[in-house]
Amino acid sequence: MHHAAATGAQRGRRCDSIGAMMIRSAPRTATAVIGALLAGLLLVLTGCSTSGAGKGSSGAPGPSATAAATRAPGGSGVPSWAHGMPAVQASGLPRQARDTLRLIDAGGPFPYAKDGTVFGNHERLLPRQKRGYYHEYTVRTPGSRDRGARRLITGDRHETYYTNDHYRSFKAVLR
Repeated sequence: MHHAAATGAQRGRRCDSIGAMMIRSAPRTATAVIGALLAGLLLVLTGCSTSGAGKGSSGAPGPSATAAATRAPGGSGVPSWAHGMPAVQASGLPRQARDTLRLIDAGGPFPYAKDGTVFGNHERLLPRQKRGYYHEYTVRTPGSRDRGARRLITGDRHETYYTNDHYRSFKAVLR
């Protein structure tokens, strides 16, 4: 009977010991969770996919899962968001625009303070969306002393548009 009953002090030490073990294992668990999240983020940012899309030597990422899911019916290869407007493959953009696309995909850093700001679509040439849906990025223009007229516009569903005439016209960028 002596062994069956534990004193309050013994129970307290046992609880302290269990609590200490849980506290010591928490950093390991947190590290594992953070590692898994970073690995997932890396896969997303590098455009890793099992579909075979994006293969080739261009280094340009394949189409996003969202863009691929919104392809127009009938197999035209043009996403539904780009239907009815001029389109250009990302590889057909000027080098500076491709450089800006890489910065967008990497999340920056961007050379201009206005890069990543909300694009209002005041010209209403892009599909209507709520304010804050579109963001603009400057495409460097060689020889220009200011930001120039070239921009890339991105949508929340990974749509990308290019303008070389400061929003007078747009082309859907196919990626």
